Amino acid sequence: MRKKALLAAAGLSFGFAAREWYLRQHESSLEAQVVLITGGSRGLGLALAHEFARQGCRLAICARDAEELERARHELEQQGATVLTIQCDISDQAQVSQMIDQVTRHYDGLDILVNNAGIITAGPVENMALQDFEEAMQIMYWGVVYPTLAVLPQMQRRRSGRIVNITSIGGKIAMPHLLPYSSAKFAAVAFSEGLRAEVAKDGISVNTICPGLMRTGSYVNVNVKGQQDNEFILFSLLDNLPGISISVESAARRIVQATRRNEAEVVLSLPAKLQALFHGVFPGLTADMLGIAARFLPQAPAAGTDATRGKDIQERLKSPWFDSATGLGLAAAKRFNQPVPAHCATKELNGHASKD
Repeated sequence: MRKKALLAAAGLSFGFAAREWYLRQHESSLEAQVVLITGGSRGLGLALAHEFARQGCRLAICARDAEELERARHELEQQGATVLTIQCDISDQAQVSQMIDQVTRHYDGLDILVNNAGIITAGPVENMALQDFEEAMQIMYWGVVYPTLAVLPQMQRRRSGRIVNITSIGGKIAMPHLLPYSSAKFAAVAFSEGLRAEVAKDGISVNTICPGLMRTGSYVNVNVKGQQDNEFILFSLLDNLPGISISVESAARRIVQATRRNEAEVVLSLPAKLQALFHGVFPGLTADMLGIAARFLPQAPAAGTDATRGKDIQERLKSPWFDSATGLGLAAAKRFNQPVPAHCATKELNGHASKD
């Protein structure tokens, strides 16, 4: 039995090594390629813009906020990047079509589409409204489908192109108190996996990226319902713990590497990989365990609540211990153009130089 276990371990090690060698051999350059990143003005999107720029790519980034876009453009140009910024609501098909046309005219083509934009609403299902589900689907499902279908014809004509879909571990395991988010991410994962199979014949690569928790600073933008303070504190602490979460810089480097290698799927962070593996083998057990965990989460108030943004809750709390515990996330927020609570804007933060 022991010998069989050792042989199995050796076989797995050989398999992983062979896969790594194969991917390295097929890694391609992104030099001078045009990349469009949705939600590229802050957080992971901005980190990806920096990383693609280091690969020699020409950039186009879109977001809804014009001021954020201008700050991002200035920061990227200081790095030496070539950047086109476009104000666009990716849940609006007409705006998306205009954006793809604008990028194509400006650069005479579009080589890489990164569908990155997203939102998170946290809270019990009893406090969610139908609008929360609709908005999640509009941004994180249709906001992936619209730009993809708009860019596909030119990629098919050239018989080349790359589509990178930033989904989530929440698109593989539905987490309690994140139901609208997980619903949209599950749909995005299905679209991404199916698309890869269909367009491989056209020379187009599709990468499905499933990050676990990342320190992007975006926790300040989460929309919180239910027992807002308790929900936000729990979400923020998990989102910023080293070992459980990974830095946004590490995530961006790995995503760009996956793009260069044309990897079908990448799950980011060891905890997320273990969760996905366990759920794949024991889906029923995972669901039951999450059901138990949900009993210990903040319960829904008797009346429904409106959503409050994380930044506003942290400003209301003004808690030194909480500011310190979320120091890594606040530092990432400052580095990547996220809004930070007013009382933290000039504060020196723990882990401010942490880039993993």
